[in-house]
Amino acid sequence: MKIAVSSTGEKLTDSVSEVFARCPYFVIVEIEKGEIKKFEAVKNQSENQMGGAGISAAQLMAEKNINVVITKNVGPRASNVLKQFKIGIYYGDGTIEKVLQEFIDGKLKKMN
Repeated sequence: MKIAVSSTGEKLTDSVSEVFARCPYFVIVEIEKGEIKKFEAVKNQSENQMGGAGISAAQLMAEKNINVVITKNVGPRASNVLKQFKIGIYYGDGTIEKVLQEFIDGKLKKMN
């Protein structure tokens, strides 16, 4: 399973960003059998876009074959595109490693 977390930085110890579409980075993690196998940080090219940042960020998730997005806040356009690609959206707060463990443990709340 591939999970993307909207992040303030490039490390697992960085925090979940307040926003999805305009976060500085996406930390993309592969989870197998309840364990983090590998991760990469991807600079969000949509961060400073004048318009359409949500759609661009959501399309990037589809291109990266993401199954789940963890963020604090996602706008309606990004949410619609993520849903079209059947990408789950979960609310997470704290460090990247904390929210990933909460996801693995089934403790994160799914957004509608």
